[in-house]
Formats: sequence, C-alpha cells, structure tokens
Amino acid sequence: MYPHHREREQPIFSARAHVFQIDPATKRNWIPASKHAVTVSFFYDANRNVYRIISVGGTKAIINCSVTPSMTFTKTSQKFGQWADSRANTVYGLGFATEQQLHQFAEKFKEVKDAARLAREKSQDKELANTALTIAAPQDLSDELQSPPVMCVNGPEDKLFRSQSADITLSSEKERIKKMLSEGSICEMNLEAELFTLQDSNSKLVAALHEANANVEQWKKQLTAYQEETERLRDQVAELEAHGGHGPSDLLKDELTQSLEELESLLKAKDEEIHILQNKKAEYHDMEHDRDEAIRRLREMEMRNSELERRIQNSEQNLNNSLEDRDRMDSEIQRAIEILDIKIFDLNDLRQSLVKLIDK
Repeated sequence: MYPHHREREQPIFSARAHVFQIDPATKRNWIPASKHAVTVSFFYDANRNVYRIISVGGTKAIINCSVTPSMTFTKTSQKFGQWADSRANTVYGLGFATEQQLHQFAEKFKEVKDAARLAREKSQDKELANTALTIAAPQDLSDELQSPPVMCVNGPEDKLFRSQSADITLSSEKERIKKMLSEGSICEMNLEAELFTLQDSNSKLVAALHEANANVEQWKKQLTAYQEETERLRDQVAELEAHGGHGPSDLLKDELTQSLEELESLLKAKDEEIHILQNKKAEYHDMEHDRDEAIRRLREMEMRNSELERRIQNSEQNLNNSLEDRDRMDSEIQRAIEILDIKIFDLNDLRQSLVKLIDK
C-alpha cells in the first residue's frame, strides 16, 4: 500500500520531532509513539489533490493523517505543538528541539491546510455545477406539477410555527454548548501539554538537585580543608616574613605565595558553584509552584467540562420534550382539522336543507 502511494505522492516538507499520541482510554495523558526523534513529513498527491502527514518509525507508520481544512495546529509551549485527527479519533503531539523548528512546522501546517481548503472548494464548485446542469430542467417541472394546495387554519398553524421556532432555538443552544465544550477540551489538552512540559523540567531539576545535594557535603569538607590549608600557609608566610633571612629561601616563599593564591582561587570557584546550586534550588521551588498552578487550572477545567456536559444533557432533555410537545401538537391539529371538516360538512347539509325548505 505505501509504495503505491509513494509513487504518486511527493514530499514537500520534513522535520525531526518526538511524536506523542493522546491516551485513548483517558483522553488526558500523552503516550510516546517513538523512543527518539523521527522524521515527520508533508506529502502531496497531485492525482487526488490530497495532502497527508506521514511519519514512519522502523517498519511501522506512526502518523498517517490526511490534512483537512478543519484541522488546527496549536502551539502549547515553546517547543511543543498538537493537532486533532477526527478520522483516527486521536490527538497527535510533536516535541521539537528548538522553537524555530516548531514555528516552521506550524507555518507549513497552515499553508497545507489553506491549500486543502482551496482544493475542496474547487471540487465542491465543480460538483455543484455538474449537478445543477443535470437536474435543472426536471426540477423546474416537478416544482410546477407537485406543488400541493395549502389549507391554512389560523389557530393550529400559529401553534405549529411557535413549536418549530422553539425547536430551532433549542438546536442553536445545543450547538453553542457543544462548541463551548469543544473549546474547553482544547484548553484542557493545552493545559495537559503544559503540565507535561513542567513535569519534564521538574524531573530534570530534581535530578540536578539530588546530584548537587550528594556532592555538597563533599564540597563542604573540601572547602574546610582548603580554608585550613590557607590559614596554615598564611601563618608560614607571616613567620617567614617575621624571621627575614633566617628562614627558607625567597624561592620557597614565592612557591608558598603562589599556592596560597591558587587555593584562594579554588575557594572562590567553590563559592560560585554553591551560589549556582542555591539558585537552582530556588528555580526548583518556582517550578513546583508552576506545576501546582497548572494542576489547579486543569482541575478547574475538568469541573467546567462537567458543568458543560450537564448543560448539554439538560438541553437534550428539553429538546426531546419539545419534540414530544410538537408531535402532540401535530396530533391535536390533525384532530382539529378533522372536526372542522365534519363541521363544514354539517353546515353544507344544513344549507342544502334550508334551501330546500325555502323552495317549498
């Protein structure tokens, strides 16, 4: 199957990225689809005028997605983006090495989506034109032959119109709530991607902090030893300066001074390392705060989605009730029409009887 398509399709853009898929069970967690970065490419089929996104890991197709005008590529962080494939009932996520690669992929996705939209519009216009040429004359004739007479009854027809208006209003409300729920799901997935990025950074900072904590005691011992050695060398230098020429030679004094300077430089470097580790510890606490904030926002979004689902259920219940009321109204209207026909028939009989009575 793939070689046959590759003969017709031509690659137009490629990028390297880590591929993820949304968990089909929870629809909340990301599952890595590749152990390392793979090539993700846009292909164009000139015969069918179709664009696809394809990524192959080994002998397995990780991504095989046809680009449609309704798709949207969303940047959820500086190096991570995602889009939903309704045909495959999944969401793909891509993690790039740099922000520039993410920007290039997003721009190419937008170009391909616009091209797919133009191709679909051209195809639809062509189909509509062919359909119009095929059915134009018979349709005009059928409209003239099949137009039934309309009998209007003011009371029931007015009720029927109000019932249809209520049905349209409820349908619009249902579509609006579904749109709000879809937007809430997108925000929730964005928060999940952000949380995934924060957790990854948090893991790296925790590993660095543990390594630093393991070495800090050793560095403290070395620092104490260097300080003691520095004090001892300073005492020796002071003693040599006090004795003048009676002590060791000037060469030994220079060596001791040089060793003292080296130890002071090393001591300064260790102080800087300790300062850097303290800053990393502060960054770790900030990252924990950001993670807690993202978790809180995710929980709020889940509560909002639950509320929207409840409102949709209520709207569907109201819609079903309205449909039942409309059916009941139709039955009443039909019954009223039948009664009206009987009354009209009775009036005709009464009229004929009166005419006969007058004639007599």
